[in-house]
Amino acid sequence: MAAKDWPVHGEITGPIVMIGFGSIGRGTLPLIERHFKFDKSRMVVIDPVDNDRKLLDERGIRFVQAHVTKDNYKELLKPLLTEGEGQGFCVNLSVDTSSLDLMKLCRKLGVLYIDTVVEPWLGFYFDDKADNASRTNYALRETVRQEKAKNPGGTTAVSTCGANPGMVSWFVKRGLVNLAHDLKLDFEEPGPEDRDGWARLMKACGVKGIHIAERDTQRTKKPKPMGVFWNTWSVEGFVSEGLQPAELGWGTHEAWKPKNARKQKKGNKAAIYLEQPGANTRVRSWCPTPGPQYGFLVTHNEAISIADFFTVRDKKGKLVYRPTCHYAYHPCNDAVLSLNEMFGAAGKAQPVQHVLDETELVDGIDELGVLLYGHDKNAYWYGSQLSLEEARALAPYQNATGLQVTSAVLAGMVWALENPEAGIVETDEIDYRRCLEIQMPYLGPVKGYYTDWTPLDGRPGLFPEDLDERDPWQFRNILVR
Repeated sequence: MAAKDWPVHGEITGPIVMIGFGSIGRGTLPLIERHFKFDKSRMVVIDPVDNDRKLLDERGIRFVQAHVTKDNYKELLKPLLTEGEGQGFCVNLSVDTSSLDLMKLCRKLGVLYIDTVVEPWLGFYFDDKADNASRTNYALRETVRQEKAKNPGGTTAVSTCGANPGMVSWFVKRGLVNLAHDLKLDFEEPGPEDRDGWARLMKACGVKGIHIAERDTQRTKKPKPMGVFWNTWSVEGFVSEGLQPAELGWGTHEAWKPKNARKQKKGNKAAIYLEQPGANTRVRSWCPTPGPQYGFLVTHNEAISIADFFTVRDKKGKLVYRPTCHYAYHPCNDAVLSLNEMFGAAGKAQPVQHVLDETELVDGIDELGVLLYGHDKNAYWYGSQLSLEEARALAPYQNATGLQVTSAVLAGMVWALENPEAGIVETDEIDYRRCLEIQMPYLGPVKGYYTDWTPLDGRPGLFPEDLDERDPWQFRNILVR
């Protein structure tokens, strides 16, 4: 698609403040330039390091080298977000900045807001004085949900809108509609109009659970050296979430819990967590290219929000149905090696952390989708199979992993511009059709695949195992023990 063919989706009439200019910030910048009208003289990028300042200087975009902290965020951001006329937009792509506090500030100022994760202030992830329940994404998400309940409506703030969390919530709805159609259920396409309708449709389809099933096969030109953590997206972000407790939305069909599983005591109680790090917890899953695979059960907001969104309760509020939902992530091989090194060193991250860019990778795809399982057709995977080669051709400064994230940020920004008074929303709550319409040109092949694989295949094999053979899709059979 030639440059002149890219659509302009809307106009940002006020300043744009991008917080964070790492791999995702760099990749989002050209998409903002391509798809929005805006005043470049009122765009500002804030980051504590200036490694890629040249990309901004050559565009005439202002750069502020600073840490956004709990002590300075109001003083630093308010004048930038309110400069001149029109409605500003805060694009938060940083780490160690409180999403909730930034969101509250933006809404108070009437500024649109988007982020890719519910991020806390520096120190949260590694606080050895906090119990594991308070270090979960469930706890972080609850702070945003409480703010939404306390202050409904108002200026739009789109919470957790990247590839996952974010895009995968749209894939769940699209995949569920496809499944319902193939099961010949009586429903109105393109799907229900409200949350309860979606939850009841999933229940009617017989879906027991959902894996956010991902396989990153991108390969480097050179082998990874010792003492370095390599990844195809933010190392800081991956290490932080990987050292949080393993966490999953907990379905009503589950008949067994691990001994170290813990329930949440407050809120919607849609999720449980394990007393062990997610990046050292493996699960059995399936993706189209590799077939059966091991993935890491790394905590993500979508594991909780999807399970919560598709919950069915009776008139008295009693729980009737909920799907299990969790991440099942096989990162690129160099990231797997990096994780093994890190946990072998008692969880201490390598001193050198590096995000592999498109020039250091030789080939591969990021196959990211949702596996809806346990229904009459067994399991259905729906998602993106974006290759490195395609990503290079579509947009600059990013690999396949990055483009799946940045194009979701783009879609969320467009939706916010078109719905500026929607209040605080998660990606599960916004129009999946509109968002995928915007994002699809950047996702490579987006396809659905049925599979007859179950976690019982090939088991018990040579060694005895404690399996539930009556129901292949019990978490008991999925967790690698």
